[in-house]
Amino acid sequence: MHILVTGGAGFIGSHFVERCLALGHAVSVLDEFNDFYNPAIKRANVAGFAKDAPIHEIDLRDGDAVARVVREGGFDTIVHLAARAGVRPSIQDPKLYIDTNITGTWHLLEAAKQAGIGRFINASSSSVYGVLKTAPFREDMALTATISPYAATKLATEQLCSNYAHLYGMRALSLRFFTVYGPRQRPDLAIHAFTRSIWEGRPINQFGDGSTRRDYTYIDDILQGMVACLTYQGELCDVFNLGESQTTTLNELIGSIEQALGRKATINRMPEQPGDVPLTYADITKARTLLGYRPETKIAEGIPKFVEWFHANRPG
Repeated sequence: MHILVTGGAGFIGSHFVERCLALGHAVSVLDEFNDFYNPAIKRANVAGFAKDAPIHEIDLRDGDAVARVVREGGFDTIVHLAARAGVRPSIQDPKLYIDTNITGTWHLLEAAKQAGIGRFINASSSSVYGVLKTAPFREDMALTATISPYAATKLATEQLCSNYAHLYGMRALSLRFFTVYGPRQRPDLAIHAFTRSIWEGRPINQFGDGSTRRDYTYIDDILQGMVACLTYQGELCDVFNLGESQTTTLNELIGSIEQALGRKATINRMPEQPGDVPLTYADITKARTLLGYRPETKIAEGIPKFVEWFHANRPG
């Protein structure tokens, strides 16, 4: 299989590229290496496989450049992980998120159609569920109200995928990721940011009273579900939750990091942030049944694994 991985220099993407190469697939990477966080981190992520996976440094908003790479690449599958990420930044600059996440995804889908690519795997997000009162969240729930531009763009990408599946016979799968963590996690995300601050003796900002709950998913489990999608032969258009199906409060998360580090956190209590959802909780019945998805790493094991990686990779 010849796979184009967009966002292949990022946290999830770089792990996925490594997994695909290990499985014997040919892989190319498309990544913008933007400055949402330090581009040097992303360049370090690809250093180990750059000789085996050609890297195209392209902005998804450049439709002509995207089309050229897809047209000339000889790919049979696109795994689309590239996006402007983060709920709070999307509120500050919604146009950037619309242009990159929605228009950029359309550029890829259109290029895939023109090149006759038969499989498109799209990274969506648990944020599309908004503030649903019924949990755990199932893929067939009606989604009537997202609460951030980021979430709206992710739901829009799912709809674009359904268009291309219906109109052009492309197999288009969207994966709703639930708070992925593990080695190489983005430095702005809570687990990484909290770990670094607690270790360095700096205070952490806790938004709200600590009762918000998240379904944290370890990177190895996400990869398992993603790899299964490479050979999925079910519906042409489908959506899957990829989570652990277990929730952890913010207070519990901080406590787990403290225990793994052997240090106590100094906490700045802050108001809840606009756009943040109070709960994410994946019903993974569908992924278990159709993908053979079997997440194995609970948060009690995953946090110590992350802290071990943090210690091995922190400066000094």
